[in-house]
Amino acid sequence: MATDVRSASEGLEPASLPYALVKLTPEIVEILGRYTPRLSSAFADRAPAKAFRFGVGDTVSITIFESAAGGLFTSDAGVRAGNFVTVPNQAVDERGNIAVPYAGTIRALGRTPSEIRDEITDKLKGRALEPQVVVAVAEQNTSLVSVLGDVRAAGRFRASPSAERVIDAIARAGGPITQGYDMWVSLERKGHRASVPFGALMYEPSNNIYVLPNDVIYLYNQPQTFVAFGASGLQGQFKFDAWRISLAEAVGKQGGMNDGLADPSSVFLYRGETREVAQQMGVDCRPFKGPIIPVIYLINFRDPSGYFLAQTFEMRNKDVIYTSNSPVVETTKFLTFVRTILATANDPIIYATNGYALKAATHGTGSGTIITTPTPITSPAVTITQ
Repeated sequence: MATDVRSASEGLEPASLPYALVKLTPEIVEILGRYTPRLSSAFADRAPAKAFRFGVGDTVSITIFESAAGGLFTSDAGVRAGNFVTVPNQAVDERGNIAVPYAGTIRALGRTPSEIRDEITDKLKGRALEPQVVVAVAEQNTSLVSVLGDVRAAGRFRASPSAERVIDAIARAGGPITQGYDMWVSLERKGHRASVPFGALMYEPSNNIYVLPNDVIYLYNQPQTFVAFGASGLQGQFKFDAWRISLAEAVGKQGGMNDGLADPSSVFLYRGETREVAQQMGVDCRPFKGPIIPVIYLINFRDPSGYFLAQTFEMRNKDVIYTSNSPVVETTKFLTFVRTILATANDPIIYATNGYALKAATHGTGSGTIITTPTPITSPAVTITQ
C-alpha cells in the first residue's frame, strides 16, 4: 500500500533494503533528461579522427625521387624513367623504427607519413640530387575499427581519415541483420563502454559520434521490457515495442489503472540510479553503499499535471511500475476479514442449535419451544446514489 512505501522511506518503519522516495516534478524530469544514456555524453573525445599515425606492425611504402640521373639512387644512363627508386615495403618493428638506405634508422611509431617524409628528405639532402620523398601506408594493421555482433559482415576495418561516424562504420560491415527496435549498439573505447538503442543513432544525431582508431562497435538484439503489478488493468512483463517510450505510454500498455481498485495519486516506479544522478535529485546518499541507489519515483495521476510529466518521463529497460490500492479497498478488505472472523465464531453456535433440534425431533419429545436458526452475518448492501 502507498502508506507502507512512504513510511518506510521516512524511517517510520524499518525497511529490509533502504531506498529513496522521489516525487516526480518538472525539475526531476529535467535532471533525468540530462543523464539519459547517450554516446555523445559518455565519451569526452567526440572530435573526428586526426591524421593517421603509424603503429607497430603497419607497413610503410617509401619512394625517393632525384632531380636528374647520376644521383645516389639513379645511374648515369638514366634508364629509370622519372629518376626514382622504390624502397621495399617494410613493417614498423617492435621498437617503432624503419630503415632507409643512406638515411639510417627512422623513427615511425606515432608519427604521420609527412613527418617521416621530412626526416628522410633532410638526411638525404647531402647525398642525393635534390631528393623528394613520398611516404605512404602500404598496409594498415593497427588503426582499425572492429564491428561485431548482429551485422552482415563483421570484421576489422581500416580507420578512415575522412571523419567516419558510428553509422558509417556499421554500414561498412553490411548494416544490422535486423532493423527492429530491439537492436542495441555498444561502443567500447579505451576501456570505457556505453550502449544505446539503434534508434537513438537514427533519431538523435548527437549519438552518431565520430569513430576513432581501435574503437569496438558491437550490435546485439535485446528486447526492452518493464514489469507492472498492483491495481493496474493488466499485470506482468511488457515489451516496449519501440526504441523509446514514456511513462504515460507504459501505463497505457499495462491497461491503465483499475477504476475500482487503484489509487491514481500513488503510482510508483522502481529504478536504480547512479549516485551522481541521485545526488542531483537531492537524495541523501550517505545511508547507501555502492554506486547504484535504489530509487522509487512517486507519480500523482490525480493531479492533471501528472499526465504531462508522465509524457516526458522516459522509461528504461527493466523498470517496475506498481499501482497502489485505494484506501477504500484496504478498508473493504479489513471489513471482509472482520466478517469472516465473526462468521467463524458464529458457526459452532448454529451447528449446536441445529444438532439439538435434530435430537429432539428424533426422540419425539414434544416441546412448544420453537428453535430458530440464527441468521448468518453478511456484508451490508451498499446503495450508490447518483
